[in-house]
Amino acid sequence: MGHTEADLAQVLHTGPFHLALRAALSVRGLPLQRVQHHLAHRGIKVGVTSLSYWQQGARRPQRPESLRAVRALEEVLELPGHSLTRLLGVGEGGGRAEVERPPARSYRSLMEVSTAVETLLAELECPLDGGLHTVGHHERVRIGPGRELLGRDSRHVVRAHRDGIDRYLAIHHGDRGCDPSRVRVSALENCRTGRVRRHHESGVVIAELLFDARLRAGDTYFFGYGIEDGTAGPSTEYVRGFTYAGGQYVLQVRFDEGALPVRCRRFAQATTGAPRGARTDLTLSGRHRTVHLVEQGVRPGILGIDWDWD
Repeated sequence: MGHTEADLAQVLHTGPFHLALRAALSVRGLPLQRVQHHLAHRGIKVGVTSLSYWQQGARRPQRPESLRAVRALEEVLELPGHSLTRLLGVGEGGGRAEVERPPARSYRSLMEVSTAVETLLAELECPLDGGLHTVGHHERVRIGPGRELLGRDSRHVVRAHRDGIDRYLAIHHGDRGCDPSRVRVSALENCRTGRVRRHHESGVVIAELLFDARLRAGDTYFFGYGIEDGTAGPSTEYVRGFTYAGGQYVLQVRFDEGALPVRCRRFAQATTGAPRGARTDLTLSGRHRTVHLVEQGVRPGILGIDWDWD
């Protein structure tokens, strides 16, 4: 299937490198032999086999002469300067650099319990930037017969913005009265549970979800996990903070048939101290007793659903 200019522009932004190179070759209609000829005219010798491996993702250009060839490919394929080298994590001066990541927000601006989160991250010797940003996230929250948060399941697609990423840190902040020692984290798909740390005063639990592969910058990964709680008092909202922009987020909240709220609303906040805006009433579906929100392009900040019981 052929690529369009729009496809090319998208994959040059998101990566990974081999798909961007493949799309560029397709859009420009240049066979590898012709590309090799153009490079030779610029004094750069690269075999057709190497070019083929690069576009298949079987090999990745790393040596200085290979990176010089990639910079020349940007000219041959009429691409913006550094658009391919950026996807390899190479800066304009030729040195290593991170793949461009979306704009970020700090935990402090997104969570009232940011101090507890940062304390647990320090215990795990993990940087505040985990090296991943969200491509897509579907989350299902369950509210029990006592109005308590029973648990939540997540299906998550992430992209690495630097090399060597092999884990995701799941953060759970329980409602008032939560007992972190009884909260359980389970790996559901394409990951396994690593270390778990708990902050009892704030009701925060952080769990490592270890991937089956070590990601390179630009790689995507799909995984699923679940958190079982049920230890706190009545829940009145579910909130998700986003440190990075981009990607789709879907949140569904399901209520027990014996404990239905009288009103549900979605909302957005720029930071945890800001007023809640973008309020929209949500209609509880009859038989399934659920409400949901869909955000196609997440911005840094907070999204959530809150509800009234009486």
